[in-house]
Amino acid sequence: MGRRIYTREFKVSAVKLVKEQGYTVVEAGKSLGVDTTSIRNWLKKFGSEAGGPPNGDAALRVELRRLREENKRLLMEREILKKATAFFARHQP
Repeated sequence: MGRRIYTREFKVSAVKLVKEQGYTVVEAGKSLGVDTTSIRNWLKKFGSEAGGPPNGDAALRVELRRLREENKRLLMEREILKKATAFFARHQP
């Protein structure tokens, strides 16, 4: 039996079965007639395309960007609260 070639769309949809629809790797493999090792490899390769978190360094960069944006927002909110506190402290009867 020869080696089967699967399209990118097929691989991504197999990964979506596992990530989004709750199939186990074994169940997805049986359902699609694909070896479980192939599905595990596709999970590593296409996991971020199927709605899951990105893998490796890309995940760290995304998380770092998100944390920096959150930190910037929180610092701004803190400054606003400091100014509001000072304003109301001055205008107390």
